[in-house]
Amino acid sequence: MSAIRLLVLGAVRQHGRAHGYQVRNDLEYWGAHEWSNAKPGSIYHALKQMAKQGLLHAHEIAPSTAGGPPRTEYEVTDKGTREYFKLLRESLTAYDQKPDVLSAALGFMVDLEREEALELLEERVRAIGEWRAAVTEYYTPADGPEQLGHIGEIMNFWVYSADRGAEWTQGLIDRIKGGAYTFAGEGEPFVGVLAEGEENPYATGVPHRGDAG
Repeated sequence: MSAIRLLVLGAVRQHGRAHGYQVRNDLEYWGAHEWSNAKPGSIYHALKQMAKQGLLHAHEIAPSTAGGPPRTEYEVTDKGTREYFKLLRESLTAYDQKPDVLSAALGFMVDLEREEALELLEERVRAIGEWRAAVTEYYTPADGPEQLGHIGEIMNFWVYSADRGAEWTQGLIDRIKGGAYTFAGEGEPFVGVLAEGEENPYATGVPHRGDAG
């Protein structure tokens, strides 16, 4: 599962309408360029591909009076909204060794209602348990990694990561049950996007004149 579609759909959705550089700026602000494949080229490609697939509607905006090329603003369609929530739910429940999928889902989990988010995270704990059980059919943690030679360190790492992942997920469940964060239907959500023209302290570079996205 790739995180880029969820990240881009979620970023556009938070703005209502957004052009490519806004999306790129938001994802860099969240640090997504460090922990996922959300690099500039991937972001612009995803925007154009999802517009072709009917998940985004592309609005052609006239160039400003100051000059420069026209730019495209994107808006999530009804089909895109359905895809967004499908990806969000899958990303919260599926156990994946790659951290970008879960990280992307955590950034948007408050778009769900609190009870649904809890159900999905509890399903994640069960999925981790099932994954761990499948690994330990071939590897017994109590006997140590040496039983399989140095390759056993791979399984040892997997099991250790699964155990810590389950522990962390249960901690998040407890925090949400305790009232942490503002979920859908509970009031004004936390604003995690940059306002138009707001400087991004984590930007990787200055946009080029033709960076219309």
